[in-house]
Amino acid sequence: MEVVEQDVAIGALELASGSVLPEVVQRVTRYGCEPAADGSNVVFLPHALTGSSRVLEWWAGIVGPGALFDPARWCIVGVNVLGGCYGSTGPPTLAPDGTRWGPRFPVVTVGDLVTAQRRALAQFGIERLGVVIGGSLGGFQALQWAHEHGEQVAHAIVVGAFDHLRAQGIAQNGAARDAIALDPAFRDGWYEEQPVAGLKLARAIATLTYKSEHLFEHRFRNRPDRNGGDPSRQLLDRFDVEGYLAHQGEVFAKRIDANSYRTLTRAMDLFDLRGRERPAGSTRLTFVGIAGDQLYPPEHVWSCTARWADAGWDAAYRHLPSDHGHDAFLAEAGNLADLLRADLEPGRLTAAR
Repeated sequence: MEVVEQDVAIGALELASGSVLPEVVQRVTRYGCEPAADGSNVVFLPHALTGSSRVLEWWAGIVGPGALFDPARWCIVGVNVLGGCYGSTGPPTLAPDGTRWGPRFPVVTVGDLVTAQRRALAQFGIERLGVVIGGSLGGFQALQWAHEHGEQVAHAIVVGAFDHLRAQGIAQNGAARDAIALDPAFRDGWYEEQPVAGLKLARAIATLTYKSEHLFEHRFRNRPDRNGGDPSRQLLDRFDVEGYLAHQGEVFAKRIDANSYRTLTRAMDLFDLRGRERPAGSTRLTFVGIAGDQLYPPEHVWSCTARWADAGWDAAYRHLPSDHGHDAFLAEAGNLADLLRADLEPGRLTAAR
């Protein structure tokens, strides 16, 4: 399987805020076939909050040999988002003065992320897309692509997301950013060492809505920590669910940049396309609601689907049964692929006009 990964310079980028980022770079990874001239075999997979351009590393079942998007048939493309920490311009990269952007990195919107992606893909020779599919923040980007550049996108699939972030999600993101800011290593937005304690707490706050209550109860109940808890000393030792959150935090703090996390959660907060559904575009929209999703409840996904359909879009709702909650788009990717397979049959997929 052919894999091409490179940094694509897209020049200066004017942001929605009015700020200008000079010398922007996008890390692009492409797998599989060469893109068709009409883009009909191109699938672009914008990642969620902490992902990268290396789609095969985090969405097996959706992409890969024998998967929903098989590189033998598809040109599979991923881009690390603007503001991320896996190769694209963001807080960890160098500003024009030769020092890290850090907390000086400007506010970016989901629209800014998509603008940067579009310019990078154009330099890869990709002007049209057969499918854009993403979950969570990736779903925001998929819908933004359809809304702003529908003439270039045949089908956008929005998984575990809808056209705005509810107050609960904004509150969660704010609490997570506050947890990072309270870490002793994080002073005035700068840190010489990773603010590990703050990042661990931020991840714990987020995980409380990434997993369903049913899954937590089934998997953990009020059992002592399986990795060292002593049932006879339960009042002194931590519970199993606390051990799980601690482990998730340890892993998370090793792979994410604190300022990138703050930048991208703010971009999520600012995303809101309500009232902007018209005029209807030519892109076909598929929204996927996930059972038990506390962050993007399926009834809200369904309401969003109806809102866009009422505005004239070709919009359909699909429901993913799951005990995982929001994380099901990653944890149960095979089930998600089965749910979407009929929507991607050759007869239903046409090139963007």
